[in-house]
Amino acid sequence: MDNFMLRGVLCLSALCVLSSAARGRSDALELKDADFEYIAPEHETLLVKFYAPWCGHCKKLAPEFETAATRLKGTVILAKVDCTANTETCKRYGVTGYPTLKIFRNGQESSSYDGPRSADGIVNYMKKQAGPDSVPLHSEHDLENFINNFDASIVGFFSVTDSSQLSEFLKGASLMRGSFRFAHTTDLELGKKYEVKYESMLLFRPPRLSSKFEESVVHHTGPLSITGLRRFIRDNIFGLCPHLTKENKDSLRKRDLLTAYYDLDYLRNPKGSNYWRNRVLKVASKFSSQGLLYSVANRNDFLEELEVEFGLGASDATELPFVTIRTRTGNKYTMREEFTRDGKSLENFLEDYFSGRLKRYVKSEPVPAKNNGAVKVVVADTFEEIVSDPEKDVLIEFYAPWCGHCKKLEPKYTELGERLYSDPNIVIAKMDATANDVPQGYDVQGFPTIYFAAAGRTDEPKRYEGAREVKDFIKFLKLEASRPLVLNGVKEEL
Repeated sequence: MDNFMLRGVLCLSALCVLSSAARGRSDALELKDADFEYIAPEHETLLVKFYAPWCGHCKKLAPEFETAATRLKGTVILAKVDCTANTETCKRYGVTGYPTLKIFRNGQESSSYDGPRSADGIVNYMKKQAGPDSVPLHSEHDLENFINNFDASIVGFFSVTDSSQLSEFLKGASLMRGSFRFAHTTDLELGKKYEVKYESMLLFRPPRLSSKFEESVVHHTGPLSITGLRRFIRDNIFGLCPHLTKENKDSLRKRDLLTAYYDLDYLRNPKGSNYWRNRVLKVASKFSSQGLLYSVANRNDFLEELEVEFGLGASDATELPFVTIRTRTGNKYTMREEFTRDGKSLENFLEDYFSGRLKRYVKSEPVPAKNNGAVKVVVADTFEEIVSDPEKDVLIEFYAPWCGHCKKLEPKYTELGERLYSDPNIVIAKMDATANDVPQGYDVQGFPTIYFAAAGRTDEPKRYEGAREVKDFIKFLKLEASRPLVLNGVKEEL
């Protein structure tokens, strides 16, 4: 078979894939080894999901990916490759885990996809990936149309096409297009309305977040560089009180953050959404220099999180905002006083927070009425008393009730506690990490996670990485314990 006939067969294969999608079974192309290199170059921007049918994370992503593929039709094509059946393609692009998402431009791998994995997140991220890195603007209508967007916009105004400043701007846009919207013009007259007199860059905040408490347009000053562009965007993109969403929460929570959660909906009720935001802004403007960022969010978008982390129950549902503060170090605070329309309750809350009078919110199970077992039960409210006791060594297991590995460990851990029950200097303990806040200094990402806190050094807990047999725990404790162990009432000499 000559190359012409082979290409024809492969193109027919591509048509089969396309017609399958057209029949409504899926708007995400199913690509195979035989047709990947011919179909990928047909699309300026292509998001490809490399997956395995048995992969649990892949199954979770699948409906979100399919929904995004449908919503992005005509803008960006989404495709998928089953790596169990198409090993050649997956090997070529270095796929070693599932799901792996990569962005291709004109058939060439451009970058890994590191955006959100919800349908909304994929749609928003990939819309920014479509088209040029920075949108060229040729008229005042182009400019107004571009900045009238749900997200913030960064626009560069330049005098000529070969401007060195424009070159730097475009390099920065290429690096950051996945996170922000960029546009540029070489007609300085387009910026006259915004007091642009020479080459410069402006950040336009979303019109829906326009407020008398801050400028809607921010001017960049000084020479333009990629580093300067990054810093300018970082310092100004969110403003005094941004809209917290599932997509931007990780970026916003890099700072100490106050959030007012309520029935916010900028699509159906922008005026009502800004009613409470303006009250947050009014108070926030009085404390703007004290290092706290403010935000507003849709309560329903974060309901599960609020229930788990802040104890917000169904009986707490009200039209009034529910206010929390979450610091970078993991401390949490809630405003229990009712949010008043004059903002006075929020102001009092912030005065207490900045003066250090506010008590941290800690999620904790009730303190056990009896706690005389071989393994001490620790809850958040007793963590300081038991685990941070400066006189005792403590081995503590963080577990989840549903965790199979934890259930397997339980009899061995109980036996360990029984063998050391007579030792007055050591405590074997456990805490349900799904029902209690884990203190700072203990990194619990999976279950079970075990730490050893030595007497007098409880601020330097050591993670236990050894095997999980009783003899292994005892061997570890003999090395780490502050005093010789007392096993079954018999002191172990060094």
